[in-house]
Amino acid sequence: MLARSVSLDQAGAARYPKAPLAWTGVAVLALLAASCASAPRAVPTPDPRPLPPIDRPTLPPVAGELPLAALPGWAEEDHLAALRAYAAGCGPSRIAVETCRDARALVARASPSDARAFLESRFSATEVQTDDGGRGLLTAYFAPEYPARRAPDAEFDAPVLSRPANPSSVGDRAAIEAGSAQSSVLAWMKAEDLFFLQIQGSGTLAFPDGARLRAAYAADNGAKFVGIARPMADEGLLPRDGTSGEAIRAWLAAHRGPEARRVMALNPRYIFFTTSPDDGNEATGAAGVPLPARRSVAVDPSRWTYGEAAWIEADGGNLRGARASYRGLVVTLDTGSAIRGPVRADLYIGRGDAAGLEAGAVRHPLRMWRLIPRG
Repeated sequence: MLARSVSLDQAGAARYPKAPLAWTGVAVLALLAASCASAPRAVPTPDPRPLPPIDRPTLPPVAGELPLAALPGWAEEDHLAALRAYAAGCGPSRIAVETCRDARALVARASPSDARAFLESRFSATEVQTDDGGRGLLTAYFAPEYPARRAPDAEFDAPVLSRPANPSSVGDRAAIEAGSAQSSVLAWMKAEDLFFLQIQGSGTLAFPDGARLRAAYAADNGAKFVGIARPMADEGLLPRDGTSGEAIRAWLAAHRGPEARRVMALNPRYIFFTTSPDDGNEATGAAGVPLPARRSVAVDPSRWTYGEAAWIEADGGNLRGARASYRGLVVTLDTGSAIRGPVRADLYIGRGDAAGLEAGAVRHPLRMWRLIPRG
């Protein structure tokens, strides 16, 4: 179907009811290619030093660089929202310290035109190319929310394990489930929920008494991620055109026990967690700062540094099942085991069911531009 383009700030959730990793293709993408993994941040105190004038003319780009005004869709961007996202996420960057500082000082009092003038005067853009000259790839992820228990029962029988002393020595998933890790149990979940939580890397655990804990990635066993969608289709457990996240999850729930555990064990990679009280904010990425929903991406840290600004264009118009196209300024704040290459990004959609359903429909051809600070 022809999906309309949306601003990265528009609520895709309203377009389609979603589920946290809840499952549309979110798990599909996560299962076929492991994804990474979660209220608006308080505005930093403005820097007392004077700002450079924001109405100065845009400097001519150097060879190979473009003015931001030449980016596809730049005129339609929500420039104030883009500046807010950059100011919230640029702290980890060590290549644009002055620009980050000035953005944070400006953002509390900027108008949309101020924001546009600042971005255009302080950045130019250069398109990033894939190693083979082909198209890049955009996927998406979100912060799931799952029911949990403090003690096991017949349904909640899968332990959320803490980081063992030597994670790489505990063996594969089957060995760990047999007790090899000797880790502390942080909570108990349904086995299929824990499996998907491990794919996402983080999420929120909700207990019957109303308590909520945030589970965050702490370590893994060093095994390679293996998606289970294709093996399930090969075994005839699901039709080849029916390996959506919802379908996989439903099958695992319907076959909970030895049969489901055998299938989940096809993926030997196992994730250990740490927990903390849920503060209601967005998930924290690998850069150590909360992820602005629809404005932050996971990238390959060997090709990008955390806290960089980038422009993405990902057209979903001809993709089966796509609900939107994605275009706008994002900040590089996370990574994941399947996020490799210079033009590969995983867009953080947000928390909960709606974000999960949207995230599962994203597998878009991608173009990326690196925004170069210009003083």
